[in-house]
Amino acid sequence: MNHLGFKIDKVKIASFDFTCCEGCQLQLANKESTLPAFLGLLDIRNFREISSERYDDYDIALIEGSITRSDEIERLKAIRAQAKVLVAFGSCACFGGVNSLKNKIPGEEAVRGVYGDKTVQTMPSTKISDIVPVDLMIPGCPVSKAEVERIIVGVVTRAPNNLPKYPVCVDCKQKLNTCLFDLGEVCLGPVTKAGCDAVCPTGKTVCLGCRGPADDMNFPSFIQIVKEKGLSLDEMHEKLAFYNGFADFLDHES
Repeated sequence: MNHLGFKIDKVKIASFDFTCCEGCQLQLANKESTLPAFLGLLDIRNFREISSERYDDYDIALIEGSITRSDEIERLKAIRAQAKVLVAFGSCACFGGVNSLKNKIPGEEAVRGVYGDKTVQTMPSTKISDIVPVDLMIPGCPVSKAEVERIIVGVVTRAPNNLPKYPVCVDCKQKLNTCLFDLGEVCLGPVTKAGCDAVCPTGKTVCLGCRGPADDMNFPSFIQIVKEKGLSLDEMHEKLAFYNGFADFLDHES
């Protein structure tokens, strides 16, 4: 029952982690003032940061992490077959994330550098949508708790779920922040999708593009800004590759 006495049928939701740090799930599970109302709409069927109970029936599946092993592929396909709505949340699930940095070196070399002579089954870090159809993507490293709650509530109530189309720079300017380009830094704010409230630039830390490319961005203009400021194009490319969200743009002439 809600506060007006109407019965609400809770939507069954499950959260699953693959290759990741589980920071996005922990972000969502933070015990803050909005959590009780949010969970009041949901029937948690699988979410180990919240409950030890496990059930295999769910309508919405939240997926955190990239795919880096063959057994993860089969597990993901089974989840997709059960879920009516599958949501990739976090940069690893949406783009491959920081895990994708290992794709730049041979697999055997990457394993040897961490595990020595031990045998470790691995494959290139792959985003979720390369394996199964994804209904919604919520980017971020970590995700914005408020944004995830808003979007999931929208799924439950069948309300529109739109991520901002404009770049982080818009939010940054509204906060009257000093542009980090003027401080001699390569910042990805001009090309990165907004929705994070410009938290990194507000803290005088450059945006590394964890939310991926903005719809309303001008990539050639961004490269031109880097050149005009006399900043490093190699540094720009390094930052664009960090979360793998800009993989489709890295071949642009610089």
